[in-house]
Amino acid sequence: MPDHTDDTCNAHADRVEEGHAEIRAAFSAFAGKWKLEILWLLSRRLHRFNELKRAIPGVTQHMLTQQLRELEADGMVRRTVYPEIPPRVEYEITEDARRLRPVFEAIFAWSRQRGAAGRDTDAAA
Repeated sequence: MPDHTDDTCNAHADRVEEGHAEIRAAFSAFAGKWKLEILWLLSRRLHRFNELKRAIPGVTQHMLTQQLRELEADGMVRRTVYPEIPPRVEYEITEDARRLRPVFEAIFAWSRQRGAAGRDTDAAA
């Protein structure tokens, strides 16, 4: 009787690797400590650079610039520079990134439920 184990394992490993590559590609768009927070803030309204810097405690100017550039390169943030003195730069979320709103809402709902569950557990202890 032929052994099909190797073929089955290899096919499964290939599917796992394809799924892993897909999830890594998806997550890479959000890799970075501040990207999700930046996207959330921009999903609320347009912001200037210093507004974002003030709204995100702990972010350095260098890191904020880097994260914004990466988000812009990924097509998730639009940067508009106005030829004024001093220059005015505004950032806004793109329509493509705006489709993440249900994801943010799901994360917030999960966090609230988790927080409530944590408080219930603490009260029972």
